[in-house]
Amino acid sequence: MQIRVLGCSGSIAAGSRTTSFLLDDTILIDAGTGVGDLTLDEMARVDHIVVTHSHLDHVLAIGLLADSVTRRRRSAQRPPVAVHALAATLAALRLHVFNGVIWPDFTQLPDKAHPVLAFHAIEVGQVLQLGSRRIEVLPASHTVPAVGFAVLANEAGAGAWVFTGDTGPNPALWHRLAALPMAALVIETAFGDDEHALASISKHLCPAQLQRELACLEKPTQVFITHIKPGEVAAVMSEIAAQVGGRHRIGALVSGQVMTLPG
Repeated sequence: MQIRVLGCSGSIAAGSRTTSFLLDDTILIDAGTGVGDLTLDEMARVDHIVVTHSHLDHVLAIGLLADSVTRRRRSAQRPPVAVHALAATLAALRLHVFNGVIWPDFTQLPDKAHPVLAFHAIEVGQVLQLGSRRIEVLPASHTVPAVGFAVLANEAGAGAWVFTGDTGPNPALWHRLAALPMAALVIETAFGDDEHALASISKHLCPAQLQRELACLEKPTQVFITHIKPGEVAAVMSEIAAQVGGRHRIGALVSGQVMTLPG
């Protein structure tokens, strides 16, 4: 299992790209601005996009990727790129993005019989079979309907790669993870503790909340922090190190990083 970090920042600046991960060349997990680092050939190989929620920093590149790969996929007679998200997320994309005003509706283009995008509704608890990969839909708690994902290892006994998506404190997630072996956990911490109130209102985590969430993990775990705002990485990671301690192996994700896990 190989996961390439295309973007892991809470916003944009030079060198900072928003959330997107490439799984084994053919699956995007979220489609933020980091997708722009893919070559055209790499974009054309993407067959599935799984989306955590409708916020712009996670969906901005869906329509742009569709526009870029339309001609190549049509000439190769490739099927539509499948976009998997909650029904509420797909409804938001149709209403607010693929509406002919913000962006053309690529679920109808280049023609209705052969669109470049196809929307597929998912539910929490569902396990998606995407090619050779099994991806479980995890609960998230955010300001809009949202989920996380666990990429389940094919190899018996190997752990899953878990991405919480954008979420505040989330007991339902830890209840599920208690029964799921993990090889790595990617969890967001968007703000420092000086913005605790903003983190709570926007349903993101700050280091103090992260400490309480990670206390739910029974076993030491490899933890990667994502979604920190540009310019705040050092400060937020310092607060995390001071509060969470050394029980877990914790580091900040970096754009371009490649995680290779069994399975």
